[in-house]
Amino acid sequence: MRITDQVARGAALTIFVDGEPIGGFAGETVAAVMTAAGRRRFRIDAHGCARGLYCNMGTCCECMVRLDDGRGIAVRACLLPAEEGLRIATGQPLS
Repeated sequence: MRITDQVARGAALTIFVDGEPIGGFAGETVAAVMTAAGRRRFRIDAHGCARGLYCNMGTCCECMVRLDDGRGIAVRACLLPAEEGLRIATGQPLS
């Protein structure tokens, strides 16, 4: 869900979450793009439980996702700017 009335947005872009293309806008974070697309699960914890966006300001780390770029670096989705073609993996326990 996005506010649409009287809002100026950046250029449209597409990120890929677990291979699925998701549309967003320049200036949004990965968490904003995922949440607007209805994605609530950002990762799986060590007990197999789904975790998602909580504080949305980089403090709690509940929104950790992995960059799906071969390096697999874990990042906080609420602080990561969405970029065209960015690939994100969810559903993997973080070690």
